[in-house]
Amino acid sequence: MSGMTAVAAEPFQLKRDGGDLAAGVRALEKQLKRVTLDTVLAKANRVAARKGATGAGAFGTMRPRPVDWYCFDADDNAVRDWYPQGLTCSSDAGTGGGTYVVSWYFKPETGAERGVRLSFLDTAALRYRHVLLVRAGADGDIAPIDIHAGGVAWYGDLLYVADTSRGMRVFDTRHIFEVDGDDKTRIGRKGEVHNAFGYRYVMPQTGAWTPTSGGARFSFAAIDRTTATDTLISGEYLDGPGGRVARWPLNADGTFRADAGGVASALDAYRLPEAKIQGALSHDGTWYLSQAAGASRNGSLIVVGDTVRKRPYPVGPEDLTCVRDKRTLWSVTEFAGRRVIYGVPL
Repeated sequence: MSGMTAVAAEPFQLKRDGGDLAAGVRALEKQLKRVTLDTVLAKANRVAARKGATGAGAFGTMRPRPVDWYCFDADDNAVRDWYPQGLTCSSDAGTGGGTYVVSWYFKPETGAERGVRLSFLDTAALRYRHVLLVRAGADGDIAPIDIHAGGVAWYGDLLYVADTSRGMRVFDTRHIFEVDGDDKTRIGRKGEVHNAFGYRYVMPQTGAWTPTSGGARFSFAAIDRTTATDTLISGEYLDGPGGRVARWPLNADGTFRADAGGVASALDAYRLPEAKIQGALSHDGTWYLSQAAGASRNGSLIVVGDTVRKRPYPVGPEDLTCVRDKRTLWSVTEFAGRRVIYGVPL
């Protein structure tokens, strides 16, 4: 197995594309109560289990087991309409603490599209809450965002959510709103009341970075705080070989470093050594790649440094993040009945 091969970074360019998103956020500011992320965590209404029994199903034949893990509640572990995909944490954001963020995409057997939700987990309290991502119109109406959300990366106040062929969508933890309706069957504004499928909190999209050409895909995301300039990592999932990763320089406020025309260019890019990579993270010059092997077989963690090694990994591994002060690498598994957020040594 070969390592990471440098490739041209030129195909990786993103252009700032905010559209009318700011007008939608301004409308919600006037119509709804804005809350802090601390409030969302304080009012978390679901209970996580540390080192819960769900881990056994997710870990399968993996030895050694993860050093730590957190399980969702029974409903979220079993639901077949929602699938966890992306993972980031407060270590990425630079705020410290023990908060994790999981992106889920809606894949219904029946029913209307519900888009993407984020789970905010407070590991100290072992509580978490779902927040629905929405697009807000200039009149304050809201709609779900129908994307795969295969990766999420948190830097400062900003959350980047991967949008496959359309780059990165941006959300801001300073713009979370409490809705005033509780109808679980509908979303949108009717009269003076907003509904969001029963979710209490919504987070409107605040920005977008779209590819300048069709040459790159955005399947997952991560943060590297060990590069000379902190970078956001994007990567391509492919069933066969040939996927790539790219690293994008960030400004201190978390925005992409762009030229005067609003175009951001990748710092570097690499060819992935194998197929079916669901997440990638670089740290201190070493690359970590999560590799899927279907719904019933254990995946692999590929570590590319001075040498290339494969380590055992759970069934259904997805996006990657790391907790830097504890030197642990974290991921989340996607399949119903065996969903877990878990950490292994870097």
